[in-house]
Amino acid sequence: MKTPLHVFKIGGHVLDDETSLQQFAAAFARVAGPKILVHGGGKGASELLHNLGIAPQMVQGRRITDAATLDVVTMFYAGKTNKQLVALLQASSVPALGLSGADGNAIRASRRPVREVDYGFVGDLAAGSINTDLLRGLLNMNLVPVLCAITHDGAGQLLNTNADTIASAIAQAMAGSYAVTLHFCFEKDGVLADANDEQSVIRRITPDEYAQLKADGVVSAGMVPKLDNAFAALTAGVEAAVIENALKINEPIKTVLCRS
Repeated sequence: MKTPLHVFKIGGHVLDDETSLQQFAAAFARVAGPKILVHGGGKGASELLHNLGIAPQMVQGRRITDAATLDVVTMFYAGKTNKQLVALLQASSVPALGLSGADGNAIRASRRPVREVDYGFVGDLAAGSINTDLLRGLLNMNLVPVLCAITHDGAGQLLNTNADTIASAIAQAMAGSYAVTLHFCFEKDGVLADANDEQSVIRRITPDEYAQLKADGVVSAGMVPKLDNAFAALTAGVEAAVIENALKINEPIKTVLCRS
C-alpha cells in the first residue's frame, strides 16, 4: 500500500494577508504525514509591478511575463513570499524548506512557444519536468518542500510557471510512489454555483459537469486553470483532488473532483 502524500497549492487572498497565512500555517501543520506545498504570489506581485510603473497583463488567468516582469515576480515569489511562508510554517513547527524550480533542479520547464499570445518568459512543463528523486529525498528526511512558481530551463533562464500547473505536475509525478491527494486552496470553501452566495459550494464535480459549468460561465478566469489541472491529475493517476478554503483544510466542506 502506498504512503499517502498531500500536495497543497495556495494563492489568492490567503497570501496577501499575514493573519490568514498564519491561520493556514497552523492548519497545514495539523495535516499528518508527508506533504508538499506550492504557492503563487497573490496580488502583491501585481501591486509591486504597478508601483514600479509596469502594467500587469493577464490572459485567461495567466500572467504575461516580459523581462522586467520576470525580474519582479522572481524577487517576489522566490524571495519575499517564499521565505515569509517558510518562516510562518517554521513558527508552526513545520520543517519547511523553501525552493524555486532552479534549486536542486527541482522543476525544469521550457519557454512557451508563441502562438495566438506571446506569454514571454513563461514556462511549460512536460513529462520528466519534476525532480522526483529530490522531492522523495527531502520527504524521507521529514522535510516539507515549499515550492514557488519560478522554474528554469536548464540553460540558465528562469521562467514564470503557473502554480496550479506546478502543483498538478508534482502530484502526477509523485503518484508512482505515493497515494497522492491534490489540494487547491484559496479564500472560498470550494467551487461556487453562485459567485455571490458563499454557501453555494458544489460538493462534487465530474468532467462532464465541469464542461457544462464552463459552458454556462459558472467557472471562468482563475478557477479554470485549477480545475483543468486537477482533472488532468486525476486522469494521470492521482488518487483524489479537492478545491477548498485554505483556512478550513481540516474541515469537511469542500469541492471533491471525480473521474466520472
